[in-house]
Amino acid sequence: MRLRIDLGYDGTDFRGWATQPGLRTVQEEFEGALATVLRADGRLPVVVAGRTDAGVHARSQVLHVDVDESAVAASAGRSGHDPVANLTRRLNGILPPDVRVHRTRVAPEGFDARFSAVWRRYAYRIADRPELVDPLTRRTVLAWAHPVDEGLMNEAAATLLGRQDFATFCKRREGATTIRTLLDLHWARRPDTGVLEGTIRADAFCHNMVRALVGCLIAIGDGRRPVSWAHEVMVAGVKHPAVQVLHGRGLVLEEVAYPDDAELAARAEATRKVRTLD
Repeated sequence: MRLRIDLGYDGTDFRGWATQPGLRTVQEEFEGALATVLRADGRLPVVVAGRTDAGVHARSQVLHVDVDESAVAASAGRSGHDPVANLTRRLNGILPPDVRVHRTRVAPEGFDARFSAVWRRYAYRIADRPELVDPLTRRTVLAWAHPVDEGLMNEAAATLLGRQDFATFCKRREGATTIRTLLDLHWARRPDTGVLEGTIRADAFCHNMVRALVGCLIAIGDGRRPVSWAHEVMVAGVKHPAVQVLHGRGLVLEEVAYPDDAELAARAEATRKVRTLD
């Protein structure tokens, strides 16, 4: 049986999603809890919609895992509860408080948490004036020492939209493409707090891409670089040493979108093909 599990986490005290020897990661915590609930001999590997970096948070992360149906049924015992839905309660009883499962369900046919996704949406939040820095949100909002102009940032961001090679904003991985389709990148002040919030949405993201994009745009917003710099960096084609990869604390994975159930398998197959600019 394939399960779809929706969860969220505070990434502050994690070294990212993916398991790393000797380091605390979300994947390690989750797979350990799942193995305990299902009384598995070893860890049950999960596939996640998007691997978040150290310090990055998720309000709505999605994963899938293939499990033994009989083990799921046994995990409910004699409670009379639906075994799959009951996994949410059981997992949250074991997981640390900075990881919470929102929902567990049987995945529809063809579902792949990573490859079936149509897009991912992140938000990056910045407090750029002393009166906006709230100690209660210090784990999820980046405090910036200089005021930034969101109008300039939006003007520069417009040149980065569309299907392009984002190699200059990515940490390269051997054999992996850096071509992505950036669907949305804009900045606006939250009316309730005045905090500057960036919305970044794409079909997928490569390693460090979001934080590097924000680092490039904030240099324009606070006056260190002209608006034209974003396009100049993009067309350079190689990672630009002047682009700062901002801290993960301001970044949150907000949403992962999937097509209708009938289109899940086709979407996964299409996504697995190497992206090109043709």
